[in-house]
Amino acid sequence: MSKRKKKSGTTKKLSTQVVPVIGMSMAVETELFAIMQRLGIVRSESYNKLGSVSHWGLDWRKAYPEIRAFRTPESLELPSKLMEWTVSDVAKAITAQQAACIEALGKILHKRFPGQENKKRRNECYKQLSSPSFLDNPFLHRIVRKQFQRGHSSTRNQIIYQQGGYSCKRISRHTYQLELAGLRRGKRNRILVRSNRKLTGQIRLIYNLQLQRFEVHFIVDYGTVNLPAEHRSIGVDKGYTEAFYDSDGRAHGLGLGQLATAKSNRITLKNRNRGKLWALHRKLEKIDPVKSARILENNLSRKTENRRYRKDQAGIIAIIGAASRSLFNGESLKVFAEDLTEPIKGKRQSLAMSRKLNSWMKGAIRDSLQKWANWTGSVVLEIQPSYTSQVDSVTGTLLGVRKGDTFTRFNGVVLQADHNAARNILGRGTDHEISRYTKREEVQAVLLRRTARFLEGMDLSLADAVKLGWLDSKHSRTQAFRDLLAGMPGTLR
Repeated sequence: MSKRKKKSGTTKKLSTQVVPVIGMSMAVETELFAIMQRLGIVRSESYNKLGSVSHWGLDWRKAYPEIRAFRTPESLELPSKLMEWTVSDVAKAITAQQAACIEALGKILHKRFPGQENKKRRNECYKQLSSPSFLDNPFLHRIVRKQFQRGHSSTRNQIIYQQGGYSCKRISRHTYQLELAGLRRGKRNRILVRSNRKLTGQIRLIYNLQLQRFEVHFIVDYGTVNLPAEHRSIGVDKGYTEAFYDSDGRAHGLGLGQLATAKSNRITLKNRNRGKLWALHRKLEKIDPVKSARILENNLSRKTENRRYRKDQAGIIAIIGAASRSLFNGESLKVFAEDLTEPIKGKRQSLAMSRKLNSWMKGAIRDSLQKWANWTGSVVLEIQPSYTSQVDSVTGTLLGVRKGDTFTRFNGVVLQADHNAARNILGRGTDHEISRYTKREEVQAVLLRRTARFLEGMDLSLADAVKLGWLDSKHSRTQAFRDLLAGMPGTLR
């Protein structure tokens, strides 16, 4: 019987574009602010109503009647459509939050129902979590209550417009005129935006509080990309010195660490000096209030620093985006990457190192990787990251030492540390013993068993490997190490 061929398809290349508003009258600006304030009330009440567990799995199309039952558009003197579009936007955000909660519960489900033998049970739990039926299951109800954070909103600077709520007309090469639905029927608000393409579909008018300007956010369709039936697999190590290092031995995003360190050092020095000025300002408040006020006005504002910070962030984002683009290079891949969503616990490090790692922007790296995966028809699969940088990718054992950018194997051969980690990540992606949700202690036990089997072929034990300096002595303090050393039955399975 012949194998069935996997189907290929297409997917859209979508991206959000932000364009600035460059012209509007004072009357239009006043009305837009009034609409934003009223819709802020709608947004807040919608989150309070729909964000509870009792509305879990609600279809966003049915959200508006739920809100209108206690808050009518007439009570806020709002057009019905403006209110409906805002409620639908809130419902979609809550749905996305619920989906993120279900994904985060995967680790708990794998801990409660471990192994392949419980796969059917886990799938049943996932099926229950996709609807309110999980409320009848005490275990699922408890973990959702613990994990799910009820959403609240104090946003007062957004208006959602669907296609029927505005019209777009080209004025010049990069200038478009938008006529937006207002508070009065038949009277629209005109604004000018600078854009290189016509605005279509749903748009979001936002007042940017940092830049003190109006912006329009909308989705741009850049066409479609073909999805291949098969993907070439590759492992990716996310780093600080460079954004990515792949299992093919290529580095992407060189200079990321230098830029992040320079930004961190500049902010640290700036804040130390600002601290001294704040102390001087407070000291002079009673002695010389005029000078104190002058220091507060001219030396302690955030305007210049905010501009520099945005410039630094834009530079880092640009490097990460270029690194993601270089990684895929237009090819459809199956990318195995580390799951770094969990905070690093139990590691004591210097304040300087903590400060630099805080500017690492793990979330931006993850989002950029996913964006370019969507654009190239690729797939990103996250794996359990524990010990990926401490395993010898040649033997799959814990025999070796990593120092900085080098990994020294037990036989003295030196490997590039990030390349070695990327190869381990690629192997972890198809590892049947270690899943994404396997606990760190279990991963360590699996790797110790593999190390013991490898050493057995050399007539050596784990204790011998520790004495020779091949195996880190920290592993000798675990129960798995002691069991293997004692030769307990079943430990070398």
